[in-house]
Amino acid sequence: MMLKAFKHLLLTGVVAAIVAPAFAAEKVSLTSLLSEMTDRDALARFPAPSYTCAQSSSYDRDSTSPDDEDTWYANWDRSQFVRIEEKDGRKEYVLHDEDGPGALVRFWATWHGPEGGPFSNGTLRVYIDGDEKPAIEGSAQEVIDQGLLAGGPISQGVSPQTEYAQRGHNLYLPIPYAKHCKVTYSTDVPVDRGARKGEALYYQINYRTYDTDVEVESFTMDRLESAKGKVDEANKKLEAAKIEESSLEVVEADGEIAPNSSLESLTISGPGAIRSMRLKLDAEDIEQALRSTVLEIKFDGEPTVWAPVGDFSGMGYKVREFKTWYTGAEKDGTIYCKWVMPFEKEAVITLHNVGDQPVKVVSAEVQHSDWDWDDRSMHFHSTWRQYTDVATRGDKEMDGENAFDVNYVTADGKGVYVGDTLTLCNGAAAWWGEGDEKVYVDGESFPSHFGTGTEDYYGYAWCRPEFFTAPFHAQPEGGGNLVGGYSTNSRYRSLDAIPFKKSLKFDMEIWHWADTKMNYAPTTFWYARPGAESNVEPAPKDAALPVARIKTDVAPAFRVEGAIEGEDLNVAKKSGGKVEPQAGGFGWSNEQQLWWMDGDAGDKLVLEFDAEKAGKQKVTAGITKAPDYGIVKLSVNGKPARTLDRYAETVGHTPEVLGEFDLKDGVNELTVEIVGANPNAIPRWMFGLDYLKVESAD
Repeated sequence: MMLKAFKHLLLTGVVAAIVAPAFAAEKVSLTSLLSEMTDRDALARFPAPSYTCAQSSSYDRDSTSPDDEDTWYANWDRSQFVRIEEKDGRKEYVLHDEDGPGALVRFWATWHGPEGGPFSNGTLRVYIDGDEKPAIEGSAQEVIDQGLLAGGPISQGVSPQTEYAQRGHNLYLPIPYAKHCKVTYSTDVPVDRGARKGEALYYQINYRTYDTDVEVESFTMDRLESAKGKVDEANKKLEAAKIEESSLEVVEADGEIAPNSSLESLTISGPGAIRSMRLKLDAEDIEQALRSTVLEIKFDGEPTVWAPVGDFSGMGYKVREFKTWYTGAEKDGTIYCKWVMPFEKEAVITLHNVGDQPVKVVSAEVQHSDWDWDDRSMHFHSTWRQYTDVATRGDKEMDGENAFDVNYVTADGKGVYVGDTLTLCNGAAAWWGEGDEKVYVDGESFPSHFGTGTEDYYGYAWCRPEFFTAPFHAQPEGGGNLVGGYSTNSRYRSLDAIPFKKSLKFDMEIWHWADTKMNYAPTTFWYARPGAESNVEPAPKDAALPVARIKTDVAPAFRVEGAIEGEDLNVAKKSGGKVEPQAGGFGWSNEQQLWWMDGDAGDKLVLEFDAEKAGKQKVTAGITKAPDYGIVKLSVNGKPARTLDRYAETVGHTPEVLGEFDLKDGVNELTVEIVGANPNAIPRWMFGLDYLKVESAD
């Protein structure tokens, strides 16, 4: 093995001693919280003043106990409220109603109108300290991510590449309150529990509750106006994501790590704190190297970090450029993190190669500084595990049958949970992340954080695959979301960090729309006082497994034998609507269908398909049925076939024999005409063709 070369350098600048701030009972306010949001040091000390963090959300209220398998995974997690109030002749749906002192620290939402139509964009109101007049009032879109309270990235929808209606809408502006906070929504359109027919509002509100003796200055719009400069400053800091400490020592290394070997450990004497780490690798198979090269760190003799370097950086094992407040990757494949990692006596950093190829460390850099270790200082922890070839347990209905929880981590001790990265390979062309996060703090029997969907937890919505990167959430790659394959999501916390005094258990539902397999690998990030432990052990054998690059690496695609796939047919003519392939977990052959949407009665679609020989042959079509599908008349080469009503309460598909037809050797035509809609159907006039099958008429 090639030995590394270490270099110690001093970063010059305006030298300032980095010491622990003396704690005083400072009043909590909008400006103090904005300062805390961009203070990475603050996460590395147990909170003072003390607070708890919990979540109000639209989770399905039928989920009452993990002991009740019949209801625990219920999925009507929208338009579920604390209660409904009548005020000034209108209904106000209560999203959040909690006593203070406290602060709202994250507000995520997405939405659609009744029966999937346009969102009404009703009114959000935030009532503070029992005042009958709301401190904040505006349309949902204005309040959350259209600039009423702040600009981006504090107020921002993702992905910018996604159509606005399908984004996850995020607000990270802190809204402190001294005594009480209530958040409501009102609209003139129908709203029903679970949005089975009415308007759907999905929401998550993370909030802090301080000890009762903590003084909090409540939010007002006037105070927000006075703090505009502070808000702008926080936005600029979050966008830049720079390290502001000016007195830093740098350790550099390079070398080659042979298979099943380690680079010589780097030891840094304390008291001190790692401020950033940068790493660039080279290998014949760089994707495998990013998974099979493992970072291990021991602080003060305790092993607290063990994770593959790609997952630890939030990138995963495919090189994608992105930047968050804590992690990122550059175009050339350099990965980095900016977590503050304090230690009292020493930090020992080691890179292990658990794979079967040599890995070159092109460059490695660790920046560290002094640190005043005290009784609030915490060690940084990171765990990694992979659920390999995990079976998703069958098709599902909205009651959640066949869904199940997996554990990201269970930590025992005193600390703060600050984020996670999920790297996965999805074995089907169907959405993998319908499941909710469930976070149990200090032995709770019911989680104080119960979510509304995995993508909601990670800041986006509607399973969308588009790239996004922001200070506290990122999707460097989402290509596996809908068509199967590889995806990586990250969620990082600042004001919404979750303190725990005894334990924290983080579970996530596996709620996949298809019966398939996945590789599902969560990496967690948390701080804890010395002596803390977790249930996740180092897993070198799992990190050495070949990485799954495409969906068929984890599960073979289902195909109807002899089928001509609908999504492969040529569209010869179309008089209205739009046609595109659609992927989904509905048991379609090749996990896709040809989807005709937004046509109207009388519209025709002509599709071309090939027959291998001329003569009379039987034609069978796999055709989708759903709540918004129409009545269609089918014909083959101009000969009438069948008229079919494709309305159904739930999505499904059936093989339909169209009849026997004289086919040509070569191109033939299937004509689909919309002739009406079932009176119970949502009037979208849709049609979906899974496949055609041509067989001998004998």
